[in-house]
Amino acid sequence: MSRAPLWRAVAALAVIATSLLLALTMAPRLGLDLRGGTQLVFETKDSPTVRADADATDRALDVLRRRADALGVVDPTLVRSGEKRIIVELPGVLDPREAAEVIGKTAQLNFHPVLGPAGDGDKDAIADESGQKLKLGPVALSGAGVTDAAAGTDPQLGPGWFVTIDFREAGPWRELTGKAACEPIGDPRRRVAIVLDDEIISSPQVNETVTCGAGIPGGTTQITGSFSAEEAQNLAVLVKGGSLPVPLELVEQRTVGPTLGADAIAASAKAGVAGVILTAVFIGLVYRLVGLLAAVALACYGLISYAGLVAMGATLTLPGLAGFVLAIGMAVDANVLVFERAREEYGAAPRRGLKAALDRGFKKAWSAVADSNITTLLAAGLLFWLASGPVKGFGVTLAIGVLASLISAMLITRVLAAALIGRFGPGVSGLGSIGRVRTWLTRRNPDLMRAGRRWLAVAAGLLVLVGAGLVTRGLNYGVEFTGGRIVEFGTSRPVDVAAARQAVSDAGFPTAVVQRSDDAISVRTGQITADDVVRVEEALDRRVGEVTKQRDELVGPSLGAELRRNALIALGVALAAQLAYLAFRFRWTFGAAAVAALFVDAAVVLGAFAWLGKPIDGVFLAAMLTIIGYSVNDKVVLFDRVRELWPVSRGTPFRRVVNTAILQTVPRTVNTGLGALFILAALAVFGGDSLRDFAIALLIGIVAGTLSSSFVAGPAAIELERRAGQPPPAPAAPRRRPVARDGSGAVV
Repeated sequence: MSRAPLWRAVAALAVIATSLLLALTMAPRLGLDLRGGTQLVFETKDSPTVRADADATDRALDVLRRRADALGVVDPTLVRSGEKRIIVELPGVLDPREAAEVIGKTAQLNFHPVLGPAGDGDKDAIADESGQKLKLGPVALSGAGVTDAAAGTDPQLGPGWFVTIDFREAGPWRELTGKAACEPIGDPRRRVAIVLDDEIISSPQVNETVTCGAGIPGGTTQITGSFSAEEAQNLAVLVKGGSLPVPLELVEQRTVGPTLGADAIAASAKAGVAGVILTAVFIGLVYRLVGLLAAVALACYGLISYAGLVAMGATLTLPGLAGFVLAIGMAVDANVLVFERAREEYGAAPRRGLKAALDRGFKKAWSAVADSNITTLLAAGLLFWLASGPVKGFGVTLAIGVLASLISAMLITRVLAAALIGRFGPGVSGLGSIGRVRTWLTRRNPDLMRAGRRWLAVAAGLLVLVGAGLVTRGLNYGVEFTGGRIVEFGTSRPVDVAAARQAVSDAGFPTAVVQRSDDAISVRTGQITADDVVRVEEALDRRVGEVTKQRDELVGPSLGAELRRNALIALGVALAAQLAYLAFRFRWTFGAAAVAALFVDAAVVLGAFAWLGKPIDGVFLAAMLTIIGYSVNDKVVLFDRVRELWPVSRGTPFRRVVNTAILQTVPRTVNTGLGALFILAALAVFGGDSLRDFAIALLIGIVAGTLSSSFVAGPAAIELERRAGQPPPAPAAPRRRPVARDGSGAVV
């Protein structure tokens, strides 16, 4: 007797127990879009003396980390991305002005001697605090010579704040102040200019008690001026953090309020619960006992994928939550494939019993399950490597979900079904018949591929309609792809969008795009500053009532162009990767037909968003790559069945073979599509505005993908095979059974 069922049961129990332990003992790491805060992305630039390479970026990262610590931010995250980018996450910091100005300020701090008042034509002159132009000498001391700085106040010295600076070496500062002390009191040359980023922040005169040539001893000094407490503290942070080796440019900024993040978590939880319940009810009604066991396995899938996320330390973002919920549909897909196969096996040989049919169903479905999940993992990998921001989290979550769905369907469902399937009759088990739809199709046997060229003509017509939408309506690129700023304000009551537009126009931004959705107002503009955002918020407060900033995203034009280029590369590589994999696993004609159908699927979604005016952003990119990964599953199942039928039907025209394969796989295609539609409908209803467009894109894509498997991929494969000239694959050689021998086998 085989010990495989026992080992499978032990493995399933171990996986569930480990996942439960991880889920109870580890907390998930939430992204800023779920817990609130500010994310800043800086890009290092070349300076006249230093090249912005990986080494300079690492040194800049150390400076930023010291500044974040000095600001008192709890649990800041700073990492280098690529060679020149630095990602800074500041939980709880909702005012991006302070963060960007203090964290990312270039802070080229230098101390100069003052040579005297500047002439009228002196282009190198710099104005002091009072506006007087001064001519400065060369740098006598740089910010690298500073060891510490602190803001302070002393009532005995008078009102106001000052900054105390400690130098690494006392000599340079003593020499600088000693030379200045040789000038008469009141002469501009007795001053020392402290310059921060080509701006004089203080130019104090050397005290009259300092004698000529002696200078200020001790390596410590105080910068005094008209500082407020906040200004003194910020200056101390900059000086103490040190000078950045290279300038920084802010290329992206995202700010999310904690309320919006909490609402997103609650909405995604509702969508997940509703999706699981609807999917469990559906699969239970269709497949009865084995369907209910699959629903139990789906609950285990949720536990396993959650445990995988927390164990990896992955950051859970809002798109990541969508991926978590969507992967439930992937788990259903593998179960449906197995159950449909088991139904076929039982119908072909009912004498062998339900258990044998189920075992053969798992074995024969494995090829299609593996191929479809590998293609989805390809799409998830592309999302991780080519996307940016929260969409990376979607790729990670989707990949973990796919692996968890394999364990759920191929291990846990199998263990549960093997333990119970023999105790019930064929009718209760859900495997006793091939189903009403399959029975009806078998009886009618419609020849869908007789009109194959007509279906291809319909697909071509859809592409023309897509082209018309792209030409006449164009694509509504989000700020991620165009650069600019989008700010979302929550409102306490319904607001007239015309009044909101007028308020934004009065604030000085007449070309801004102002839209209303539910209880929020979104304002999309070009490259405006954080101070400009405050002006817009104040104008809306006065005109439409109290508003609260919920989300603030800024993307620089260079980054927008890069993201747009990466999106096209990601889609192109996704299609090429699917073609290469399918050509390797099947035939090049099958791969080309599948990719042609995938191109139609992607074009239909793109055209629908063009006609509807929906935004094309990073979340849309995640949806498109998911559609490609999800839709290719149908094509894999179809061509897997064609590959199985064709060698044993050598006298049958290829068109009839494809038609038979389509009719045999329709129940799986429809049932899997319905399982995914339940999940997406729940996301569209409960997911809020941020996930609604994502769900709409996937709804359109999955419907298009389900239809294109039969009416585009099938006819395209037939046309390509007519021109390929390749012979059909040879039937697999039958496995030889060992022949029992009579006698002992000894030779006398």
